[in-house]
Amino acid sequence: MEKLTENLAKVEALSERLMGALARYKPHDPSLNGPSQEVFMKAAQAYLAAMMQNPAKVLEHQVGYWTKSLKHYIEAQQALATGEFKAPADPGPKDRRFANPLWETHPAFNYLKQQYLINSDAVSTAIADMEGIEPGERQRVEYFTKQIVDMLSPTNFLGTNPDALEKAIATDGESLVKGLENLISDIEANNGELLVTLADREAFEIGRNIATTPGSVVFRNRMLELIQYAPTTETVHATPLLIFPPWINKFYVMDLKPQNSLIKWIVDQGFTLFVVSWVNPDAGYADVGMDDYIREGYLTAMAEVRRITGEKQINCVGYCIAGTTLGLTLAHLERAGDPSVKSATFFTTLADFSDPGEVGVFLNDDFVDGIQRQSESDGILSRFFMSRTFSFLRSNDLIYTPAIKSYMLGETPPAFDLLYWNGDGTNLPAKMAIEYLRGLCQQDGFAKGEFPVFGKPVSLEGVKVPLCAIACETDHIAHWKGSFNSVRQMGSDDKTFILSQSGHIAGIINPPSKGKYGHYTNDGPMAAPEDWLAGATFHQGSWWPRWGAWLAGRSGGQVKARIPGDSGVPVLCPAPGTYVLPKPSH
Repeated sequence: MEKLTENLAKVEALSERLMGALARYKPHDPSLNGPSQEVFMKAAQAYLAAMMQNPAKVLEHQVGYWTKSLKHYIEAQQALATGEFKAPADPGPKDRRFANPLWETHPAFNYLKQQYLINSDAVSTAIADMEGIEPGERQRVEYFTKQIVDMLSPTNFLGTNPDALEKAIATDGESLVKGLENLISDIEANNGELLVTLADREAFEIGRNIATTPGSVVFRNRMLELIQYAPTTETVHATPLLIFPPWINKFYVMDLKPQNSLIKWIVDQGFTLFVVSWVNPDAGYADVGMDDYIREGYLTAMAEVRRITGEKQINCVGYCIAGTTLGLTLAHLERAGDPSVKSATFFTTLADFSDPGEVGVFLNDDFVDGIQRQSESDGILSRFFMSRTFSFLRSNDLIYTPAIKSYMLGETPPAFDLLYWNGDGTNLPAKMAIEYLRGLCQQDGFAKGEFPVFGKPVSLEGVKVPLCAIACETDHIAHWKGSFNSVRQMGSDDKTFILSQSGHIAGIINPPSKGKYGHYTNDGPMAAPEDWLAGATFHQGSWWPRWGAWLAGRSGGQVKARIPGDSGVPVLCPAPGTYVLPKPSH
């Protein structure tokens, strides 16, 4: 009791600190917090219309729900009536949220779980059977309804989470004290906002135990640092390779540690590798747009790589949004008659946004209008809003489960390099963010041939260099069918499409040494994505060697390995450079 009383006193003291942390909250546009009420009004109208037009169907739903709920209540009562403290039989499918044995054996916890799952199923069935609502609105209703259902899981509340209660008792309340400390730390780190920390911030240091592949920064401007990596082979392919990572996150997802570093693997295959490290913009970049990223980013980096290596042509890679922008750049170069790029590779890239996939639920005006107002006020689209949005695409994995472990169980976040990177986001310039969201995502300007580069529209047909595209089967940010349809419309006569297993990151960062995820290929025509997959061949293991062979065939003969600085261009600093480092707090 003495220890429990002591911990309760700590909770009281921490509560004052919590109030101070919350006081730092800066109000933002309310549209960023959720969809407009119109989404749910349309769902309600569709449901009411169904009641009027087909009352028997609605009644069938309700009777089915009442029957399941009442039957379970009776079974629970009968189990208790036997005089044994046990739960009724639980025939439902396993759900990893309810892994604690008490969810199966304890009558109260089992009753809560089963009633929650019965209610969840009833809501999901009602939404799935809605009629008279157009597909885009249906997708939004389904998505945001699922968010509400997931949020209301009994595992998300202290009083109905047996793991949290058991640990609180076992530690005399110390786990709750540590959990409150973790909660306050997260709120303080985000200036009054709540964003759960996914990885131990103290476990990693950029350049020390992640992003350690040797190299040098050989060029810098206000948009980027250009890193040239040191060779590990005596000779290299003549044609250098330049990678453009997305500027929504930092480039070192490709260089987390030597065992899974795509950057190190490419260097070890005998390629001269350059990688762009984008600046993390502040409000001073408010007026930087897509043209600036192309002019001062893509075209400048391409020119510097050619200057440093003395080669007239280079190969390029674009990842996610950087792949979309690489496509725009290639279409511009084709129009200008500039043959600087020999081949292009696209990682998880959408260029046709007619079907944006899961992320499309955030691309309606209710969100984008709010983003525009907030970005114009701040000068940037803050990394906080982007990180929160992408986390909600996998809320149980990236929000609720980490929050339970951190705030209810008082656990320290894991030392997981990928999750550390995931939390190390960047801002977007206000102008660029709105041009991308309006012109490319909402208006589908690239696929329609209407998006302007330097004042003149470009189209997918203008991407004519040999290309290889890698998409990921369960990607929730750039869904593979959208990536396939984007590549299908490009004007190149030499296209290779590879479908990797897993998602947006794990499907790309998939080293051969792990033997983890396989991939699909199909040399037949690119017609419908479903037909392509039906006729595809599955290959065990990583796609990296297959792509490496494709790239080698377009990279010329062997030349003496190039060392950063040997061209006469001075080395500015060691890799990973300065733009990737956290900004000092003031």
